[in-house]
Amino acid sequence: MTYLLALDQGTSSSRSIVFDRQGRVVTMAQREFRQIYPQPGWVEHDPRDLWQTQLETAREALKQAKLRTDQIQAVGITNQRETTLVWNRQTGEPVYNAIVWQDRRAENTCAELRERGASDTVLQKTGLRIDAYFSGTKLKWILDHVPGAREQAERGELAFGTVDSWLIWQLTGGERHVTDVSNASRTMLFNVHTREWDDELLALLDIPKRLMPEALPSSAHFGRMKAEWLGAPLEIGGVAGDQQSALFGQACFTAGMAKNTYGTGCFMLMHTGERFQVSENGLITTATAQPPGPQQYALEGSVFIGGAVVQWLRDGLKAIPSSSEVQSLAESVPDAGGVVLVPAFTGLGAPYWQPEARGSITGLTRGTTMAHIARAALESIAFQSAALLDAMSRDALAAGGVPVSELRVDGGACANNLLMQIQADLLGIPVVRPAVIETTALGAAYLAGLHSGVYGGLDELSKQWRAERTFHPTLSRERAAEKMAQWEHAVRQTVAP
Repeated sequence: MTYLLALDQGTSSSRSIVFDRQGRVVTMAQREFRQIYPQPGWVEHDPRDLWQTQLETAREALKQAKLRTDQIQAVGITNQRETTLVWNRQTGEPVYNAIVWQDRRAENTCAELRERGASDTVLQKTGLRIDAYFSGTKLKWILDHVPGAREQAERGELAFGTVDSWLIWQLTGGERHVTDVSNASRTMLFNVHTREWDDELLALLDIPKRLMPEALPSSAHFGRMKAEWLGAPLEIGGVAGDQQSALFGQACFTAGMAKNTYGTGCFMLMHTGERFQVSENGLITTATAQPPGPQQYALEGSVFIGGAVVQWLRDGLKAIPSSSEVQSLAESVPDAGGVVLVPAFTGLGAPYWQPEARGSITGLTRGTTMAHIARAALESIAFQSAALLDAMSRDALAAGGVPVSELRVDGGACANNLLMQIQADLLGIPVVRPAVIETTALGAAYLAGLHSGVYGGLDELSKQWRAERTFHPTLSRERAAEKMAQWEHAVRQTVAP
């Protein structure tokens, strides 16, 4: 039997999953780690926590599977994408905490770039909008605020990386400073047409090129792990940012196919093939994860607060003792009773791009109960995702394509049947949940398997994809449009001056 190991380093936990050749989960291990909030709008992780929990889960998953290390054909890595780390090349020690993708501290830098007229340059070269979400401005913040960091960087003593680069550095004992094109495309510093770090973009943010990792295709030789970590020098053969990895794991290999991942945030990607398309509807363009070959692209929309709204109900409002109980509470009422919850806790992402927006609950009456608020919280995830798909469909039609005909879903919250039915009702198209919902990790395993010869090509992977359940829309399009209009009205209230 042939097995693949996927390391899935996420925002709230590190996971390791062993897959068999058919893409089925054999074992999984998971560890949560500490979230650090130094001040409002700032979010950090201790880089050592990311590394230690990832290593521990890899060892645990192999132990549970009762596998010898030599039965693992290759290792794939997928990761929270824009989270930014800088470390010393000699000691391997980080110079500062990892600044997490949710962090908004670099908003002033972004405003300055916009005022300098850099928006179109950034958009045309990277597909991205200038936003504190992406890595480049976080990296500039570290260089500007950590004593001595800029001088060290200019001397070539420091290394920058997203989480994949940090893990590969640790796993290879500092021998490899690399990333893949999907992660590189999220930095605001990488030209997705040339697939190189762009001198003009680096100069915009005053970032020395010597900091940057080598960017490889997503299925490639990223290095060999030191035998001391898992008992053998396993090859790292696949790397991709979590959302591009999920698109790959969902077998969305051709233009017009789309997936939505319901995690801490929600991330919808629609494959556009080899066409680099700039969105006219508030989306961004990103490089897909892929084997070597012509670069392919996807349109992406990011919702900053997806499943995290359920964590807020649990930890902030103390409305539910555990996240799993939100469905039964929400199902105890037939609808949200006119309540609309906009979870703009850290601003609004695509397609609105309103960093100053803050959360709101509207439509409250004396008859409102916590059940109505819980249902409105679930609906907020589906509303935000429906706004993304509407924007994608308009972009697709404008480019001569066709609207998305079905949405493949994954991530922890897609197990919530009520949420998936609400989603199908709002979209008016089937929502399809696969048999393996661990598609983020599966994508990384598939990329590693392609490089190591476990799979012969994308057709073989397409045939392995299986649906577990399809949710068909039951709501009239008129009623769905009314509900979306209520949502858009509530959104406008969160961003009013």
